[in-house]
Amino acid sequence: MCGIFGYVGKRTDAGVIAIDGLKNLEYRGYDSWGIACKDGKTLDVKKDIGPIGDIQSDQFGGKACSLSIAHTRWATHGGVTQRNAHPHLCEDGTIAVVHNGIVENYLELRRDLKAKGHTFQSETDTEVIPHLIEEELKKTGDFAEAVRTACLHFDGRYAILALHTESNMLVAARTGSPLIIGVDRQQNGIDGYFIASDIPAFMKHTRVVQYLDDGEMVSTDGKTITFQDIKTGDKRPKREIAITWNVEQAQKGDYEHFMLKEIMDQKESVARAVNQDEGEIRTIAEAIRRAKGTFLVACGTAAKACMAAEYFFSVVAEHHVNVAPASEFKLFHHFLKPDSLLIVVSQSGETADVLEAMRVARDKGSKVLAIVNVEGSTIDREADYTLLINAGPERAVPSTKALTGQLAILLLIAYALAERLKEGRTLLLETTSSLNDMLNPRFVERLETLAEKIQSEEDLYIIGKSWNYPMALESAIKIQEVSYVHAEGFAAGELKHGPIALIEEGTPCIVLTGNDEALQDILSNAQELKARGAMIIGIGPKKFDVFDEWIKVPEAGTAQAILNIIPIQVLAYFLAVKRGKNPDMPRNLAKSVTVK
Repeated sequence: MCGIFGYVGKRTDAGVIAIDGLKNLEYRGYDSWGIACKDGKTLDVKKDIGPIGDIQSDQFGGKACSLSIAHTRWATHGGVTQRNAHPHLCEDGTIAVVHNGIVENYLELRRDLKAKGHTFQSETDTEVIPHLIEEELKKTGDFAEAVRTACLHFDGRYAILALHTESNMLVAARTGSPLIIGVDRQQNGIDGYFIASDIPAFMKHTRVVQYLDDGEMVSTDGKTITFQDIKTGDKRPKREIAITWNVEQAQKGDYEHFMLKEIMDQKESVARAVNQDEGEIRTIAEAIRRAKGTFLVACGTAAKACMAAEYFFSVVAEHHVNVAPASEFKLFHHFLKPDSLLIVVSQSGETADVLEAMRVARDKGSKVLAIVNVEGSTIDREADYTLLINAGPERAVPSTKALTGQLAILLLIAYALAERLKEGRTLLLETTSSLNDMLNPRFVERLETLAEKIQSEEDLYIIGKSWNYPMALESAIKIQEVSYVHAEGFAAGELKHGPIALIEEGTPCIVLTGNDEALQDILSNAQELKARGAMIIGIGPKKFDVFDEWIKVPEAGTAQAILNIIPIQVLAYFLAVKRGKNPDMPRNLAKSVTVK
């Protein structure tokens, strides 16, 4: 969740680089920020609460600096205060640390360190880290080894980046939360190294990366670099990987917000998701056919894609799959066998609960297929097999184009399982063509007008049946997280079992429809809502008398869920903007949830 950045090397503007890096990580969400730069033999530390966007990076370029670390924080232990912001320092001020995750045994460590004379300035769990490293450094005399041995005392999942003024080194370690190394390679050799929680932080400087795996640490003085196993200290070889996407793909361009830009990106991104190797898709379908139990597991928006896929596999392939939230999956481990198959879905490839589910499956000997957007992510590297969504970088916290890519791939696999892969690919390519036509200025303006009409409403309900039921749930997520309107999604037939009591005169209710076997049932449900005073907003290929407002969506058959969710994404965006909210950075949320 937190943003981590560090640099060491030949460049002398490390302060400027660090602030720019933090600004490129703003999409991860945060409530405070901080930076530490080596100034001679001392550290220049600046920390504050609130946004960093208005801070000019040249404010940190007055003095030459070639070693820095920086951080954006979501408060966990300790409130949102300047004192609790990272970096945190050791007793003598030569070690600074930034941290993502939780040191679960920090109270015990803090008590022991206080007994040894250490004083603490914050309420955070993070502050024990530099103090403990300082204690270990007294024993070892080697900074990298001090960080490694300190890590052996921590309980919990974390990513740590530590700076040492005396050795001019950066040392990073991770168990769970992601860290990536950027290699600053010039014609005359290595000029330095970047360490960050995501690639956009340093992408303007390099597109050559090295990935730090779970349970590993890395140490560098900007000239050489060493990867080690945290537990044993054994050295690990690492290869360099060239990133294929470019800086422009990670920028807003002419759009006011990343969210709208990424919604519009779906004109191309869904087609990229469909462009999978047919042999690979057939191999995966055969693995599902042979598996004794297939489980689809994900969190949040990706979990709604898995719920829709349960219908895809049932309707298209007449094949049963099991769906479970990743955070609940370990409760189902009794059903796993070596010939079971776990399919995990994630945008970031770093979701902590998904990684935990994968490890549960691995303990049972089950195989893992990953459907992710980020090549080289932890889930990608730990899975037995990976299919990439190919949506390109997704910077807004609310996921949009990654979801439709996930839906497209899962539907394609369902058609392959039914031995109708060509038919499925044709359907999805036709759907992408319809999507391109649908996302036109008139369509967007129509949804902006609707947002203006309902922007003052504080309650909104969405209903759907079949694969539109998970999309109703996803619709609620989108509206909740960006506009803060109370929104709920329901299976349409469940209304009369309780939720219909919430309907009052004028309550906006969105009805997701398609030309399918569920159509007449959901129109009856919509009529029940209207009879109780609801304002009915229909989304689907055809207009019906029960609709007070209608958003036309092209007909797409079994791919209808892909098209039906897109107007909701646009509506949620405009509801946020009309209500004065930042849709890219919803409060209390982050792009990559790396703690359980």
